[in-house]
Amino acid sequence: MPKVYNWQIGSEMDYPFEGRRPQRQAAAVFDTNKCIACQTCTMACKTTWTSGKGQEYIFWNNVETKPWGSYPLAWDVRVLELLGPQAWDANVYRGKTLFEAAPSGERALGYLPEDLDYAYPNRGEDETNLPLTQDRFYLRLPHDAWFFYLPRICNHCTYPACLASCPRTAIYKRPEDGIVLLDQQRCRGYRECVKNCPFKKVFYNHTTRVSEKCVLCFPAVERGIQPRCMRNCIGKIRTFGFVSTPDRARADNPVDFLVHVRKVALPLLPQLGLEANVYYIPPVHVGNVRFLQMLFGPGVEHAVATYRKAMEGGDEELLGVLLLAVSTDRIVHRFRVHRGHAYGYDERGKEVVRVPLREPTMVRPAYDPQHRVYRYNVT
Repeated sequence: MPKVYNWQIGSEMDYPFEGRRPQRQAAAVFDTNKCIACQTCTMACKTTWTSGKGQEYIFWNNVETKPWGSYPLAWDVRVLELLGPQAWDANVYRGKTLFEAAPSGERALGYLPEDLDYAYPNRGEDETNLPLTQDRFYLRLPHDAWFFYLPRICNHCTYPACLASCPRTAIYKRPEDGIVLLDQQRCRGYRECVKNCPFKKVFYNHTTRVSEKCVLCFPAVERGIQPRCMRNCIGKIRTFGFVSTPDRARADNPVDFLVHVRKVALPLLPQLGLEANVYYIPPVHVGNVRFLQMLFGPGVEHAVATYRKAMEGGDEELLGVLLLAVSTDRIVHRFRVHRGHAYGYDERGKEVVRVPLREPTMVRPAYDPQHRVYRYNVT
């Protein structure tokens, strides 16, 4: 197999094709500390893309509860068990990736879920890591008993396992923005992509008898508009844009700033070797650091400390970037924080959003002598 460099694991690895990065890579950052599992993102995607026949149990976007929830059932546990021991030496991964651990004759390591595995979205919702007893305390950080929400979409990986394993070459990565798409006219429903995508974000439609997956709302992205799941987020947890490699990171690019500059946003399961392009800000309240490191890699403790510092008022620039999330439906390519406000700019440098770092509070007197009325509201 050819060798490609994966910066998320800090080393070269095997991949079935020569490494060729797109002109720019579409990416997103999800702040797990603000996700409330309202499923607005899920329904925004569902009603737009997967409301047809054969798509009843297909969720391109879903929100699951960790540590026990999963969709399809136990996808992460099964993939990590297949991969075997995984070890990090500082920021360098020393184990095998899915491509290097592939059985003879296969391009990637994977498993094909059973149909019933998709029948339980949100199974395990809001179950804590430990039984709740009087001996456990929650009024301190990190909590003894905890859970958190993990929103998931296709990661539009730099080295997709679905693309690598398709015998029909029906899956391709767009050179202009790195979005991974599936040509349903070429697809014959072999389900190699379903089997080898470790995140299980390629789905088989039993009615059409071909596979399908998230398209990252590319018609909107081409017009400078964020995908549906991003711009409908109630908790304003999602930052969408384009990510660079570490050597080309721009400090005024919101995604680069979160991923490369402050390093608070981490990829999901980087040890798999796919260089996923959806990043997560880890939850600050989870006491089991090893669990978070299993999910997000070795940068968890730094990310949590940096995030807490911003929430305590010690990093206005980071706070500003987080406040810009879902404050406009336009893609923010550049930002700045100046005099108590965060500004977002589109690709042409035009200001598209401005938000205050602190919401102003107005206290009205109870009695208004001009109008001779009493007010009881304080806003």
